[in-house]
Amino acid sequence: MTPTWRLLVTEPCDGATNMAVDEALWRGRRAGASPPTVRFFAWAPPTVSLGYGQSLDRHVDVEACRRLGVGLVRRPTGGSAIYHDGPERELTYSVVAAAEDIGGGARDLLYSYQWIGRALVAGLRTLGAPVEMVGVGRGDAPVPAFCFARTGSCEIELGGKKVVGSAQRRYGRAFLQHGSILLSIDEARLGEVFPTTRDPLATLTTLEAALGHRPKFDDVAAALAHAFEREHGLRLRADGLTADETAHAARLVEEKYATAEWLAGPV
Repeated sequence: MTPTWRLLVTEPCDGATNMAVDEALWRGRRAGASPPTVRFFAWAPPTVSLGYGQSLDRHVDVEACRRLGVGLVRRPTGGSAIYHDGPERELTYSVVAAAEDIGGGARDLLYSYQWIGRALVAGLRTLGAPVEMVGVGRGDAPVPAFCFARTGSCEIELGGKKVVGSAQRRYGRAFLQHGSILLSIDEARLGEVFPTTRDPLATLTTLEAALGHRPKFDDVAAALAHAFEREHGLRLRADGLTADETAHAARLVEEKYATAEWLAGPV
């Protein structure tokens, strides 16, 4: 039988809501109450998301974020900070599944990154972007504060520059992976919110740069959804959140993601 996963395409939301939804899906999958899910979404307002263990320090200009109307949130996943935009410039994906959903071991992080990465590469190539998946991290340099300034295992690149930034976290046998796919970029704003990153564009690129035009959010989402189905023999069924997931996400916004304590993170 063909495995059926849920496809969620949600309206742009603020950072706290977006992260709360993904955690609700992740915890629901671990409890067996939620199906494996691929979600595509964007952000309103534009938001900087911090990695789970990342310090909120001078590498992100909090005052600039306030002045520009850019939100701030801490992700449940690791990695470095990312500037997220609306659907005209970015598509963010999340994958929530258990190890048995993808045929991998409970603790095989690399396998799950590769499993997701194969679908991302296939989908972006159908749009005409000659992307490739980088196999291993490079060197022992310190981890930069800006996600697109680093290259880790199974990252998606175009011409040696990163076009997708991803991070994952596991809870028992279930995992949540986030990724930011750059359709275009607001270069000026990026420089203002990441003042210590000397040249953000030196290490990143966009689909617009690769294709010569800016692809539409819906077209990229459709290409990626079809690629997940083709690469992994799945059926993605479009659906919404359940009542329990919606209620759980609302609690997580209030009790966690919208709080100053959660944003402050490690000290």
